[in-house]
Amino acid sequence: MLVKPRVFITRELFDDVMQRISEYYDVEVWDRYQAPPYDVLLSKVKEVNALISLLSDRIDCGLLSSAPKLRIVAQLAVGFDNIDLECATRRGIYITNTPGVLTEATAEFTWALILSTARRVVEGDIFVRFGEWWRLKTAWHPKMLLGIELRGKTLGIVGLGRIGKRVAEIGVKGFGMRVLYYDLRRDLEAERELGVEFKELEEVFKESDVVSVHVPLTPETRWLVGEGLLRLMKKNAILINTSRGGVVDTKALIKALQEGWIAGAGLDVYEEEPLPPNHPLTAFKNVVLAPHAASATYEARHGMAETVAENLITFYEGKIPPNLVNKEVTSVRAPGFT
Repeated sequence: MLVKPRVFITRELFDDVMQRISEYYDVEVWDRYQAPPYDVLLSKVKEVNALISLLSDRIDCGLLSSAPKLRIVAQLAVGFDNIDLECATRRGIYITNTPGVLTEATAEFTWALILSTARRVVEGDIFVRFGEWWRLKTAWHPKMLLGIELRGKTLGIVGLGRIGKRVAEIGVKGFGMRVLYYDLRRDLEAERELGVEFKELEEVFKESDVVSVHVPLTPETRWLVGEGLLRLMKKNAILINTSRGGVVDTKALIKALQEGWIAGAGLDVYEEEPLPPNHPLTAFKNVVLAPHAASATYEARHGMAETVAENLITFYEGKIPPNLVNKEVTSVRAPGFT
């Protein structure tokens, strides 16, 4: 009987997906809710052939260099900035991700943040839940918790990939918004079909009532949204980020909120995760904070797990995985374990 390749999974997945992976791999799962410490991960990868990782797992060159048998890292995420791609490619280690399956969930959650921030939903919940409404003895007031309507307003999309395009579509078709976008490449098809307009990045920030960020975290996009762009925004505009925390300069955003450059923000991602309860961002009533939950639907998370399984099984069969990130690795080592 052939010995199965070994895979270490850094978090528990869905039972049916685990069963499918176990048909091809000898599976070991980290069974705690918290991430495995780096030293534990370092010891585990020394003996395995495959690894299933999350964004919060640090897969640096030191770890990859300590894993002589490792042939594939299947990331349960779209992003992969936690992985040293150059080192992995050099060592012939395949890196895969899970794009596509979380587009709808993330786009919907982006709109949840837009609506919650624009209409002050969380602030209103606190107002009721903790008794401030009752203490005021005023059931209704013309100026109580005023927000902004979205119809006819301008939505700015930074990064018109799968998620950005879906957010734009909802803005156009669902709310009748004018949509501007910035991307490294113009999407003429989206311009024709949705009526979105390409603008330079500075113009998107100047003209938009809502700016929503949908770019990956790379050396070029780190702190892309900094003081310069935030100062260009309208005072009644809001910033939404469901991409990666490092795309926004947190210190600049805090300054913008403190000094009233913008009206508010809706955030799902942060430079520091998890966000400490005493973080300056938690002090603002006009900021909606979510715990990196944009993909948190059963459909999306199960789809991500299934995509991981597909990547692993395809690799096991000696074929290039469908979601290979470092495509140059194929010239270093053929897929598979033989």
